[in-house]
Amino acid sequence: MSVVSDVVAAGRAILPQRRAASHGPAGLDVRAETPNTQWRMAARAFAHDRVAVAALAVLILVALAALCAPLLTPYSPVAGDPVNRLAGIGTPGHPLGLDGQGRDIWTRLLYGGRNSLLVAVVPVAAVFPVALLIGLFAGFRRSRSGEVLMRVLDVLFAFPLVLLAIALSAVLGAGLGNVMLAIGVTLIPYMARVACTATMQEAAKGYVEAARAYGVNPLQLMFRELLPNVVVPLLVYATTLCGLMIVVASGLSFLGVGVIPPTPDWGIMTADGKNVLLEGVYHVATIPGLLILVVSLAFSLVGDGIRDALDPRKQARR
Repeated sequence: MSVVSDVVAAGRAILPQRRAASHGPAGLDVRAETPNTQWRMAARAFAHDRVAVAALAVLILVALAALCAPLLTPYSPVAGDPVNRLAGIGTPGHPLGLDGQGRDIWTRLLYGGRNSLLVAVVPVAAVFPVALLIGLFAGFRRSRSGEVLMRVLDVLFAFPLVLLAIALSAVLGAGLGNVMLAIGVTLIPYMARVACTATMQEAAKGYVEAARAYGVNPLQLMFRELLPNVVVPLLVYATTLCGLMIVVASGLSFLGVGVIPPTPDWGIMTADGKNVLLEGVYHVATIPGLLILVVSLAFSLVGDGIRDALDPRKQARR
């Protein structure tokens, strides 16, 4: 009984100190400055990571080029010139050559970037809050309902991500919207598992036990204390997933269950290019394949940079 009393007394002693520390002189509330300071430190640490900054610059350039596609090319992404089909790199007026239907590869890369980036970012961003709430609930409450919810997600988790995405895309049908829906459903168990694990780790720490002993409302404890600490690992994981989704979406289009031709898409361009590889024409498949590799790698490097920037131990070494 004395141990319980000591814990309660410690909790009541710690929380007022934390609340008092959040106020400046003369009772001025400066709590809003603390998160800003932390984010400024993280931004400064990220800026010192040259690899991550270079990767972010690549992503920004690709996104801007895709958005400004009509200003960067005079050609249509779907209309071709059959007479000059399969023209090589350096053809006058077509710096990256033409594909098997005489369409300008540079133009299709620009317009295809819109769809490829949408499929990579939108499902991850849409699933992020859903997975965060599921992980918080299951990891904090530790109730039977939370366990049942995670076991249901584990059933989906048992299937390989790519295989599940292919199956859902085949059931829903080809199309940009269906591809994003299939990828979003596929991502829920993965992101929810990360959020749940992070919540369980944070819930076992001393400040949470002190708050519980002090009698803090569970919802307030979940959303005010745990949520900021759970968002960080999930944000890093989500950034890395964007790079993986570029590859998955391109693979779905390559298999014919993704974006519907002749809509430009990097996966469709790679699939079109494989049909002419035996003819000794390599640039049609190689160029979009290399772009998929570069963009997916850039997302992964940005995710690593965010992880290092938000790590207090690495911030202290700088």
